[in-house]
This record gives sequence, structure tokens and C-alpha cells, in this order.
Amino acid sequence: MKTGETHPSGRGTSGGSVTRSGVTMTLGLCFAVALLEGLDLQSVGVAAPRMAREFGLSVGQMGLAFSAGTFGLLPGAMFGGRLADRIGRKRVLVFSACLFGMLSIATALVSDFHTLVIVRVLTGIGLGGALPNLIALSSEAVEPRSRSTAVSVMYCGIPFGGVIASVIGVLSAGDTEWRHIFYVGGAGPLVLVPLLLVFLADSKAFAQASRDGQAKPAPVREILFGGTRGLSTVQIWVSYFCTLIVLYFLLNWLPSLMAASGLSRAQVGYVQIFFNIGGGIGALCIGMLMDRMRSGLVVAGMYVGIIASLAALSMAPGFGALATSAFFAGMFVIGGQSVLYALSAAFYPTAMRGTGVGAAVAVGRIGSVVGPLAAGQLLAMGRSSSTVIGASIPVTLIAAAAALMLLRRPRADD
Repeated sequence: MKTGETHPSGRGTSGGSVTRSGVTMTLGLCFAVALLEGLDLQSVGVAAPRMAREFGLSVGQMGLAFSAGTFGLLPGAMFGGRLADRIGRKRVLVFSACLFGMLSIATALVSDFHTLVIVRVLTGIGLGGALPNLIALSSEAVEPRSRSTAVSVMYCGIPFGGVIASVIGVLSAGDTEWRHIFYVGGAGPLVLVPLLLVFLADSKAFAQASRDGQAKPAPVREILFGGTRGLSTVQIWVSYFCTLIVLYFLLNWLPSLMAASGLSRAQVGYVQIFFNIGGGIGALCIGMLMDRMRSGLVVAGMYVGIIASLAALSMAPGFGALATSAFFAGMFVIGGQSVLYALSAAFYPTAMRGTGVGAAVAVGRIGSVVGPLAAGQLLAMGRSSSTVIGASIPVTLIAAAAALMLLRRPRADD
């Protein structure tokens, strides 16, 4: 029986896939963690206008506060992915969820800007450690032919978590009630941890590939650049870096830019909700298309959609146009990132997937730091929101070129 075929019992043969009920449980729990991760990732952007008033933050300081959390994602992803190849995906995921849950609550308790930056960096480490393990667990729970769909099911939790953050922001009307977002975002992971410990199965594919954890992981250099993986790794990194510049600029600055354009607080919240709903739908739909159509055609269409939606967002004249443009921007930008996560999982063998995906996520996080900082500097120089959004288009073209070249490279043979 060939790799990717399925036994009559429903158990796959591609490196230890689990039964249908096991797949559902794994993807459901990974989705739940991703939901809470998405809530926390967007919480600062939603709370930013009120935080700025309370702490007296300048535009430059807001950009630093945005980038603090994403800066912590870099070492978190690198070490979280590497550790997952040593002790297993589940253990690292549980620890990461505990960490970012406790530190999200700590964010609500800060009283000054410097403490805010420190807490957000530490929160980012927890968030960064979770993501490569969510990708690995999702991709290894199914057969290779369903990998993009599985990762997309998990990843759509992140934009839907952003919807929750936006709804809490709209309902918490007072200037000091921004803290509610972080209380909810912190309590959720801590409640979920016991469920992960009891019900989440660790990756059978990884256990087999690593001989139940007894095999020593290969050196990082060999994992990333050995064999035919060197050029693939560079192309994954470039596509991650550039796409995350655009994604995190929008995640962090979109509410503030909309408020500066004259929208009310409720309207800003609705624009952010449309952005995230579009992202969740895009992640699901584009991921499923990747498993059913020519991947080059899907990726090319995805990046065309990103550029078109950014252009529309930069020129939208009013609330209705902004909400519509934000919906499609979320659909293609967030949906596109979910596809890149699935692709990275496909280019590294199971025994080294945590390290490979973790390194890619870490490099991409440099882009997630650069995006908010660059936008903050442009706005501090007096550039309009339309100019800042339009500046994302050349970056998107670079990401598209790297992703399309990556699709021509050989994938890992699981």
C-alpha cells in the first residue's frame, strides 16, 4: 500500500496518522489554542487607542508596543520548534499555552509603558512557541494530501480569535475597560490546558520518525540547508518575512488608521471584525483549494487578491467601502499566510519538521516586527494612511515571487 492510502479501518499509512475521531479531536484542540492565540495577537491593536490615551503614548511608542509582542515570537518560535523535535509537540504546546495565558493577564495589570513592553515580549515568547507545534500537530494528524486543509482548519482559529478581541473591544465601552480583552485572552489558555493534557494525543508520526523520542535530532544547519532543502528554506523565509510584514502591519495598525480617518469606535471595531471574518473564511477556502487544484494557480491568485485588496483599502472612501476592503484583505492576507504554514510543513521531514517550521516562523516574525515599526515611522513622518497601506504592495510582490519559485522545489518524502 502506497503512502497516502487509507486502511479500511480508517487509519492512514503516512507516518502514523490517527483515526478519524482522533484527527477531529487533534484539530479541534489545535483550533481552540489558535483561537486564543489570535485573540492575544490582536488584543494590543484593538486596545491601542485607549491604551495610548491612558499611558500618554506617542505614535512611535505605540509602534514599539505593537512590535514588542511580535519580537518575542521570534525566539519563542525558534526554540519552541527545536524543543518539539526533542521532547514532542504536546509538551511544548502545553507549556507555551500556560506561558502566554499568564502573561496576557499580566498585560492587564501593567501601569506604565516600560512594563508593558517587557510583558508583551514575554507573552510573545509563549505565543511563538505554540505556533510551530500547532502546525506540526495539525499536519502530522492527517495524510499528506490533506495537509493544507488540516493546517488551514487550525489556522482559521487565529483570525476568529481576532473577531473575539474586536467584539470585546466594542462591548467594553469605557476608556479603562481595554483590560477586559487581556483578562479573557489570559483565562482562556489556562482553562484549556487541562483539556490538552487529557485529550490531545501527541503526534504518532513524530513518535515513529524519532523512534519514540530516542533518536537525536539532526543539527539545525543540516535540517535547514542539507540535501536539497537549502534553496527551499531561503524561499520559505523570504515569503514568510514579506507576507508577515503586511499581515502584522494590518493587524496592529488597522484600528488606529481607521480611527484617524474619522470612523467611530464602533465602526473601527466592525472593520476589524470584517477583516478577521474574511481571514477565517480565506484560510479555510484557500487551504482546501490547495489540496484540490494546482498549487501554483492558487498561490498566484492569492497574491493577486492581496494586492487588489490592499489597493482598495488604501482608496476606500467611507465605512462601507472600508469594511468591504478589509474583508477581502483579511481573506487573502490571512488566508495566504495559512497556505505558507502548510507549505513549510511539507518541505521538512517529520523528524525535523518542528525545527524547520519553527525557524521559518521565527524568520517571518522579523517581518512581523518590521511591519508595525515601519508603519509607525511613516505615520510619524506625516504620511497618510493610504500611503502606508500602498507601501505594502511592493513587499507583497516579493513574497509572491518567492512562494511561486518554492512550489517548483522538491518536497519532503514522508
